[in-house]
Amino acid sequence: MITNVSLVTVYCLDQTQARDFYVDVLGFEPATDITMGEGFRWVTAKHPNQPELEVTFMLPGPPLSDEMAAVIRRQLEQGQMGGLGLDVDDCHKTYQELSAKGVTFVQEPSDRPYGVEAVMRDVSGNWLVLVEKKDYTPADFA
Repeated sequence: MITNVSLVTVYCLDQTQARDFYVDVLGFEPATDITMGEGFRWVTAKHPNQPELEVTFMLPGPPLSDEMAAVIRRQLEQGQMGGLGLDVDDCHKTYQELSAKGVTFVQEPSDRPYGVEAVMRDVSGNWLVLVEKKDYTPADFA
């Protein structure tokens, strides 16, 4: 039986830069950083409030085809890759704090039927969605 999600992949252009951004800017904790056969590096971080879920920072490469790895690199370089959704307790406050740290936002906090949402980019170009959730019903979207 599956008990929970334990690992998600975020593609990046530099594993050290990605890990440092998630740790130093977003408040995650470093988890794993090991080099395995043929120079393959496994780098992960986890949020202190959700330690069972690790984010792995993966360079586009094997097992992807060369063509797919190139597509992902281009998407990252153009800031067009999706990343993670992150819950926040106060979207406006978090936006201000992260903006002060130099984080690039593509959308300032905006009211949505499901809460307040802001969209930022990590250092690799992945979009991260910050959401301050509120209760909603399907009728709120009509």
